[in-house]
Amino acid sequence: MLTSASITLGAAMTAADQVDYVSGRTRLFGIVGHPIEQVRSPEMITAELVVRGHDAVLVPMHVLPDDFDSCLPQIMRLRNLGGLVFTIPFKARACSLADALLPQAHAVGAINALARGNDGRWRGEIFDGLGCVEAFRRRGIGFRDRRVMLVGAGGAGTAIAVALGFEKPASLTIFDVNEERARLAAAKVTLGNPQVSAHAGPPRIRDVDILLNASPAGMLDDARLPFPMEAIPRETIVFDAVVKPERTPLLALAERCGCTAVAGREMMRGQIARMVDFFYAD
Repeated sequence: MLTSASITLGAAMTAADQVDYVSGRTRLFGIVGHPIEQVRSPEMITAELVVRGHDAVLVPMHVLPDDFDSCLPQIMRLRNLGGLVFTIPFKARACSLADALLPQAHAVGAINALARGNDGRWRGEIFDGLGCVEAFRRRGIGFRDRRVMLVGAGGAGTAIAVALGFEKPASLTIFDVNEERARLAAAKVTLGNPQVSAHAGPPRIRDVDILLNASPAGMLDDARLPFPMEAIPRETIVFDAVVKPERTPLLALAERCGCTAVAGREMMRGQIARMVDFFYAD
């Protein structure tokens, strides 16, 4: 016979030996990389999912490069898997897993997210550049008809360049210490948007409306600016993709000069928001 004491004890035990943020109904997402310990996506994307009311979680998946081709197709067969995020070194390699590439992924030649639609087909897209555009949109700043200077044409820089091309700037100049890499990034912009004037060129702060840094300069304890400069015109909008430190040497200079400054963490928030939109598009 159950007494009130036993019922109370049973309720207490139930509360103590279970959690309320994951269950058999929880939708699964994963981030795939090698290494994986450094990623912040599990915390940040899961937080965005929860804020939006989704019963979902994103977990780290450590996959060795030699196991990628055999492991990923099997992971993608999980029926409660809604999508995957890709980080180093798999962004280009993951394109082969997609049934269809969205426009920016097609232009860049890499993806950092796969989403399964209601039809069971997997769509791939890259969100580094879209996150940058979203950060500016949230500030009420557009790129259309602006003269843009972008420093850095690595993976993130190329994705940003391609995303900016879709925003129809008046011009886009790309600088990288590897000149060939800058030319390739400009060619990818033109491939996606032939009407946009994109070209490789030396860095400058004159005759520029928006200055963006996508190079590693200023990261962590690096005190360098992306290129030598003593001041920035007050009317210039300055962005730095570096997340740590949040107040980079470039952004500190921009603030001293009275410029509008957009931080890398704003791009990260924008990227996560657009990625969750992508996962739940169907």
